[in-house]
Amino acid sequence: MTKLLDEATMDRLTTAVVALDPKPRERRWVSLSFAITDAVWSIGAGYASTVVPLVYRVALQFDVTEPSVAASTPSSEDPVPLRMFADRFDVASLLESANKQRTSTGAGGILKAKAVLEHVEIFRAEGIETLDDARQLLEDKSRFERVDSALRSVAGEGSHGVRRGYLWMLIGDDHRIKPDRMVLRWFRRQGVDIAVCDAAALVHELVARINRIPGRAAPTTAWELDHAMWNAGRQRL
Repeated sequence: MTKLLDEATMDRLTTAVVALDPKPRERRWVSLSFAITDAVWSIGAGYASTVVPLVYRVALQFDVTEPSVAASTPSSEDPVPLRMFADRFDVASLLESANKQRTSTGAGGILKAKAVLEHVEIFRAEGIETLDDARQLLEDKSRFERVDSALRSVAGEGSHGVRRGYLWMLIGDDHRIKPDRMVLRWFRRQGVDIAVCDAAALVHELVARINRIPGRAAPTTAWELDHAMWNAGRQRL
């Protein structure tokens, strides 16, 4: 795909992403339960206005008042293992803390509350209960592929796996991106109209180009570049 973009365009995009000054992640959720909730509700919803307050309301059901911490905080025990989340919530009770948004407006859409619980069931079927369990899964190719494949069956997945990619990013995969509408909007503002299926490859190529620039203090990750594009894309111009 990226061969369709000439060298001058790639140079211009590289300059533009360097100007975004990508930074390492600042915050992370302390529980896999919160990461799943974020990933499902984020699709088609305002992040700061809807998703973050919603996750905080869910966390309060377990007396967790600080569901996110600085990314540099050492790993600690997951305060809400998936078994605890599943024991506390069914669709009806999760709706009380969340909202009635659906994964899509089409006939195949389901309540996001139901989609969250289906994610929980899939992870638990693989013996994954905590954030540390999920991070270890990223290092086990066969188990990862099995879970990743199962997650495709949850309604609202879409044709390009944006929700899944975002979930793995929240869990801790710094090499994955979620080429959502904000990232695509940033590319369009740079004069590049790109398909979702090609965006990930382009971002990874830009990461490689940035990291070849002499004198950079530390390597830039795909997560950092994706997040910088997402923040820039959501700004109204």
